[in-house]
Amino acid sequence: MQHSPKLAILQSLDSMDAVQMEEVLKYIKSILNTTDRSVSYQVFKSEAMKEIAQALQDAEAKSRPQAA
Repeated sequence: MQHSPKLAILQSLDSMDAVQMEEVLKYIKSILNTTDRSVSYQVFKSEAMKEIAQALQDAEAKSRPQAA
């Protein structure tokens, strides 16, 4: 029978004591928090780029000669 990664992880968790499990939990939480910050940064960056594009369009429209 082939061992799956999921089964290997479960077996590893079964052999850990409470302190080791707490360390693993802290590690997983730190990875998740980093991902959240990264996603927030990407959203912030996207919104900033949209605002910059809008400002450039507005500036271009104002600098064009108006047809009378």
